[in-house]
Amino acid sequence: MNIKALFLSIVLTLCLPISAAFAEETMGDPKYDGIEIVVNVNQASAQEIADLLKGIGLKKAEAIVQYREEQGPFKHIDDLAKVKGIGEATVAKNATRIQL
Repeated sequence: MNIKALFLSIVLTLCLPISAAFAEETMGDPKYDGIEIVVNVNQASAQEIADLLKGIGLKKAEAIVQYREEQGPFKHIDDLAKVKGIGEATVAKNATRIQL
């Protein structure tokens, strides 16, 4: 095997998992195809938040509900990042799904 073939083999081996992850992220969940998913985080239950927002499990969803019960309703989407365990990246990933 020559150097170019070896290099190409290594590059492809490293890039395929990245390509697959990108394709999965952009394709989304087929059961929601054609459906605009919006969650009002000031009214939704923890289970609804966990089911409909990406990267938020039940524990984080419960933290969101607890935070809003203690601090009042969220006024801006970015306020979700104030909840322990919810980062700016998670908020950005769900920006089109979050309603106040």
